Amino acid sequence: MRISMSLPKKLLNEFDEVLKDRGYQSRSKGIRDALKDYIVRYQWMNEMEGDRIGIIAVIYDHHYTGVMEDLTDIQHDYRDYINAVMHVHMTEKYCLEVIVVKGDVKYIRDLTEKIMRLKGVEHVKLTSTASGEKIDKS
Repeated sequence: MRISMSLPKKLLNEFDEVLKDRGYQSRSKGIRDALKDYIVRYQWMNEMEGDRIGIIAVIYDHHYTGVMEDLTDIQHDYRDYINAVMHVHMTEKYCLEVIVVKGDVKYIRDLTEKIMRLKGVEHVKLTSTASGEKIDKS
């Protein structure tokens, strides 16, 4: 099936550069592989259960109106699952927030997805593992 999409020129140029570096012969194959990877990551995130500990890495454009306030409001709503937040100024335009989370994965997943939907947020990645409650300490 054919589809059409609009992309910012910079994103398309970066994608084409990755395809070239990885030896892809067609942009369509690269897009198919990227979509498959996106779907696998989403399915993995949805299959997690129980208590988890991890980090949510968020890159956002701090010049985008309201993004910092929206990010702060969401963090306040999920404060029971957030242990710490670190803020890093990456460039004049972009900031990184590293949010340390612990608790029931369904709330961590909700937190992650709400952040992903914010306008001005460029990238979000959740990395997590079992909470460590059952680690043998002997």
